[in-house]
Amino acid sequence: MSRPGIDRVFERRLSALVNGGEPQILQGGRKGVEKESLRVRPDGVLATTPHPRALGSALTNVHITTDFSESLIELVTPAFTRSWELLQYLLDLHQFVYRHLGDELLWATSMPCAIRRDEDIPIAQFGKSHVGTMKTVYRRGLSLRYGRMMQAISGVHFNYSFPLPFWEVYADIRESRERGQDFISASYFDLLRNYRRYGWIVLYLFGVSPVVCKSFLRGRDAGLADFTNNTAYDPYATSLRMSDVGYRNRNQSGLNVSVNSLDEYVRDLSYAISTVHPPYEALGLKDAQGEYQQVNTNILQIENEYYSFIRPKRVARSGERPTKALRRAGVEYVEVRALDVSAFDPVGVNQNKVRFLEAFLALCLMKESPPIGAAEQATLDQNHVTVARRGREPGLMLTRDGRPAPMQSWAQELLDSMAGICEVLDRGDPTRPYSQALAVQSAKLANVALTPSARLMEELTTSDESFFDLALRMSKAHKDYFVDLYPTNEERLAEFSSQAAESLAKQQSIEASDKGTYEEYVQRYFAN
Repeated sequence: MSRPGIDRVFERRLSALVNGGEPQILQGGRKGVEKESLRVRPDGVLATTPHPRALGSALTNVHITTDFSESLIELVTPAFTRSWELLQYLLDLHQFVYRHLGDELLWATSMPCAIRRDEDIPIAQFGKSHVGTMKTVYRRGLSLRYGRMMQAISGVHFNYSFPLPFWEVYADIRESRERGQDFISASYFDLLRNYRRYGWIVLYLFGVSPVVCKSFLRGRDAGLADFTNNTAYDPYATSLRMSDVGYRNRNQSGLNVSVNSLDEYVRDLSYAISTVHPPYEALGLKDAQGEYQQVNTNILQIENEYYSFIRPKRVARSGERPTKALRRAGVEYVEVRALDVSAFDPVGVNQNKVRFLEAFLALCLMKESPPIGAAEQATLDQNHVTVARRGREPGLMLTRDGRPAPMQSWAQELLDSMAGICEVLDRGDPTRPYSQALAVQSAKLANVALTPSARLMEELTTSDESFFDLALRMSKAHKDYFVDLYPTNEERLAEFSSQAAESLAKQQSIEASDKGTYEEYVQRYFAN
């Protein structure tokens, strides 16, 4: 791990970037968002109605689909080079969805509420094609292995790729013999390792799930305190979603996937999706009625089952597994998965957050990034859990280079290092949006009350509401915002309607063209 204090290697790389002949070389990175939201009834109870047909086919509509549950809508933007275009597209998607939700709402927070039983959460349906069946069977497997409640948690994923011209300049700065895709992939793995080292700061700055409904806990003793009769919390939590209460799955605690290189990453994931796990084998591939309840009984059914804060990605060809796509053509972009849905933003995310993340990923790329051993990885995992559960605790200490280190000063050091990166990203723009975004985050370090988790606790305290009441009120306010928003982009909304209709036709075509059995399809998928 890099030494406390000045990272000389990073300073040299940044200086070369700042003083190079192409001052705007970092600008124009491609960014996209995937945003999940539970559909709920006006009373806040989970909607169990089917995915609205007017939104198209969840199987084939690339912009409006479902995640684990039929009730869990996922909105997916294309990649944009400017953050305001990204946010505008996401806003337009929300407007379109609300035109077809009737009286239903999109739940405004990551953590679900008012769900009594696992079986009240409907598993997503993707039609009768082999690929659609496999998607549903995969979700049945998730339900069997981890329970449906955990899968009903919503999040925001931020996808990012550096501009292609940047890589040639960066290879020169690194004096690398490698060029082209091999260099790009290796550099993205530098980034992935450093995100594991420093990504806890994202939970402090943007975590907004310090409380949960007790219905989510279902009687579990998660070490949380009572806030109201039906609300539990950690007094200093930032993101219970990203803690051991939420996504951090104990079932996968023994699964170690290396990000020391592309080869090691693919090796470890390939092992996990091809190795039988006796506890899952004991659950059975099929249920008592002979229906498939898992894709297989391996450690992971498919690669996407692996939970991580950040993933290397490559757009796959039809029927191509993610690891095969990475092996074929290398890393194309990264997917940051650690963002809570922001109850304070109608679309769940904002431009300051997107800009900060873009600069933070550049920091993770450019800092020293030695390989991560098993002992260091355990420490890094614990740092994330500590900030998720206790991030606002005064005097909080993390572990750095094997020694206790104050979170506050470490975080300030990271933000100070980002100033030069933000200046490069701001060049040519007198409004300096990246530096402004960095200043907003620095203010949260100086005053913990400005963090989203603290703001949510303050809102709960002053309004004297339960988490359920607050989330329902915000969900209704967001719906009113989208319904009343004027003017609307009717041309884009019409485009969404056309895409929805085309996706329904495409699903029918896939179903009509299926050959062989489902079992043969699965064999081909894993043999591919």
